[in-house]
Amino acid sequence: MQYYCNSLTAYQRFITKEVKVGNLIIGGGNPIRVQTMTTTDTMDTDKTVAQVIKCIEAGAELVRITAPSKKEADNLANIKAALRAKGYDTPLVADIHFTPNAAEIAATIVEKVRVNPGNYVDKKKFEQIEYTDAEYIEEIERIRERFSPLVLICKEHGTAMRIGTNHGSLSDRIMSRYGDTANGMVESAMEFLRIARSLDYHQIILSMKSSNPQVMVQAYRLLLLQMHNEFGECYPLHLGVTEAGDGEDGRIKSAIGIGTLLEDGIGDTIRVSLTEDPELEIPVCRDIVKRYNGQSAQLQSSTIQPIEKLSYSPFEYKRRVTKEVKNIGGHQVPVVIADLSHLPSISRESLSAIGYNYNSETDKWSIGDAAADYVYTGSINIDFDLPGTLSVVSQPMNWETKATKQNIFPLFNADAYLSIAEKSDALNFVTLDCYSTATSVSDDQLLSIAKDSSVVFCLSSQLQHAMPAVRRMFVKLMELGIDNPVILMTDSNGETTDEHLIHFATETGALLLDGMGDGICLGVTEKVYQSAQGKMSNLSGRNYLSNATIEQFLNATCFGILQATRTRISKTEYISCPSCGRTLFELQETTARIRKVTNHLKGLKIAIMGCIVNGPGEMADADFGYVGSGPGKITLYKGKEVMKRNIDSEVAVDELIQLLKENDAWIDPVQH
Repeated sequence: MQYYCNSLTAYQRFITKEVKVGNLIIGGGNPIRVQTMTTTDTMDTDKTVAQVIKCIEAGAELVRITAPSKKEADNLANIKAALRAKGYDTPLVADIHFTPNAAEIAATIVEKVRVNPGNYVDKKKFEQIEYTDAEYIEEIERIRERFSPLVLICKEHGTAMRIGTNHGSLSDRIMSRYGDTANGMVESAMEFLRIARSLDYHQIILSMKSSNPQVMVQAYRLLLLQMHNEFGECYPLHLGVTEAGDGEDGRIKSAIGIGTLLEDGIGDTIRVSLTEDPELEIPVCRDIVKRYNGQSAQLQSSTIQPIEKLSYSPFEYKRRVTKEVKNIGGHQVPVVIADLSHLPSISRESLSAIGYNYNSETDKWSIGDAAADYVYTGSINIDFDLPGTLSVVSQPMNWETKATKQNIFPLFNADAYLSIAEKSDALNFVTLDCYSTATSVSDDQLLSIAKDSSVVFCLSSQLQHAMPAVRRMFVKLMELGIDNPVILMTDSNGETTDEHLIHFATETGALLLDGMGDGICLGVTEKVYQSAQGKMSNLSGRNYLSNATIEQFLNATCFGILQATRTRISKTEYISCPSCGRTLFELQETTARIRKVTNHLKGLKIAIMGCIVNGPGEMADADFGYVGSGPGKITLYKGKEVMKRNIDSEVAVDELIQLLKENDAWIDPVQH
């Protein structure tokens, strides 16, 4: 095991223990399974059965159903019987939080139960409690006493279990000793796993979910390391980002968290938690896992030199230290480079796709929060004055012919850079194709290029799994002491919008989460551009992209990836749960209403939670929260503090706006 996986330079599935869930085998090198969760009232048997069937027919291999109390747990028998009578044998999972007795009932009925160690025995009152070592051991014994009956029931009935830690629902006891950390998440699960192992029960799957992909990824890596060091074996992992949201943002955030781990061979089952109908989660899951299922264990080129010593910690975020070249690197936020080189020509109107709108009457530009910093024009000439915040990246021959080279900078490949005499005094982009061919740039060549303090490297790879190759080049730069900034460049050849989003988010997000990258540039292949004829509507039937041009889509995706990795904040962030049978209001409609009136509040994090299980704990680091507290009733939070209780849902959005105003978090939207 290398650090936390088998290899950091080649795709290899990490082989975990096999766990049987009904007729399904999870782990042990079996295919990565996909699952979702119902949103219906568990007591409504007919509606729940109908929704489970929809999910199965969409491709779900497991379906989770909430059982918040004994009556819902009992009704799982009716739901299961109805499904089996209709010929469906897909395993069912009971979702349990605060009620051990419901879990014990469910374990005798369904194929798997999920428990959350943060609230199964412990409680969360946001209290800081100091424990002596002896008192802490006593608390562990209390957990053993309450948890052991469920373990023994599962063992007797052949029921599998998921020990599912959530970042936002760590208990007061764990928080008091470990803080709000990935280490705390791991220990929370390990306490329960140790008890299960002591009872010789091993049909266990674990998860480390968070709405922050950075925390999520670190926690899974630490968990694998801990299991390997303590037991010499690892149990299967279920991957997911909680409260990912909807639309592009939800897909990007999920693909970053899940894809980062899958790229390293980690993960045996996944769920994409979208604030959409559950059956719509499954195609996204399938798009993610098809990059890995059915592939050979060794997919990467053997020409990549193994990493002998890692130059960074994969268990904590620390941005790679670089020099500052103009507005790239150093302490600057990552830049966005928009690729407009596919266009037949570039006009002022072309720039509206990347955040710049020109008013001919006033001869002024308006610049959006998601406006690109650079535009790559290839061989196209621009014959008008650009806004001062936008610079041009051009092919060297095009750059050389410019009488004035202010805010225009050349893009070289490594060989051209080393052989051409004329270069920019301020900024030169140099592309490196990472390990795609046997002849790669040498260490001496890298050092020679890096001597120029105006150089910014642009890394990409043509390998099927490009991310490990680019990561290896980052490690090479660190080994050589090279601190020039780096732009992450990736092209997609996908057939659908979701495939593009998943590809971009996985290839670049995984690196950004580890502090690598000072900018991002996304593109599609010529084949994709020609087949789409410039419109994303030809690639996907999803309404939220139906009118977007490829340039708009790529620019929005760049900023979406930077937002999800917390490396550059350009818009409001919504931490929105995916709904389930506990939800106390119409979640999708409410999320859309809140988004409509708050999406101009750049940098604000708003949590929208269907019930008290997902809030306030699951809101994690949200600034404000909108949480269902009863049928048609909402409680509003500032951080984790209740501000307004039991508000009628009809006026709750207005009350949220008032709360934002009272706390100086509101600005009036600009009227266009």
